[in-house]
Amino acid sequence: MLTALVDYDSGNLHSAQKAFERMAHEAGHGTIVVTSEPDVVAKADRIVLPGDGAFPACRRALDRFTGLFEAIEEGVYQQGKPFMGICIGMQMMATRGLEFEPTEGFGWIPGEVRHIEPADAALKVPHMGWNDLVIDRPHPVLEGVRTGDHAYFVHSFHFVVERPEHLLAHADYAGPITAIVGRDNMVGTQFHPEKSQAVGLRIISNFLNWKP
Repeated sequence: MLTALVDYDSGNLHSAQKAFERMAHEAGHGTIVVTSEPDVVAKADRIVLPGDGAFPACRRALDRFTGLFEAIEEGVYQQGKPFMGICIGMQMMATRGLEFEPTEGFGWIPGEVRHIEPADAALKVPHMGWNDLVIDRPHPVLEGVRTGDHAYFVHSFHFVVERPEHLLAHADYAGPITAIVGRDNMVGTQFHPEKSQAVGLRIISNFLNWKP
């Protein structure tokens, strides 16, 4: 089994690569490759899209690699390969993002990426650090993960889904903040599983074992 971590110059992938390689090795889940080559993505059995920074910049960065998004969309949306988006990679599954300027997303999960507006003005944005997960719906990628488990967040915008069934987990920051979304063969985490210690590694392992 080959899992492709897509590299499109939108963040340091070293931590994610090491975490995925560790869990693939421990559970015998095949090979992890970091790539920006459409042909490699097309051959992969699973696709992971990380991302750090602003939504518009990440979307433009992805589009600069000729044929890369098309290979991702063909594999995920047409062929049904398991997909995980991390941070901005998760947000790009939305219909559009509203950071700085309206920017079209992939349109895979209906909703918008909006600025976090906590009800308590004393809480700072970006939302940064450890926060408890609240599991809204069971999912194979969340096996063994429970409400109250901690994950590591760094973000100022979050994915507001149109359909409640696509919200798998949230966090509370003087109001709900989307933590995990999913539908069909797609799942996305707003937090960084590669930086979320045992909980994050469990999610990565579950994803590598997931058969939608």
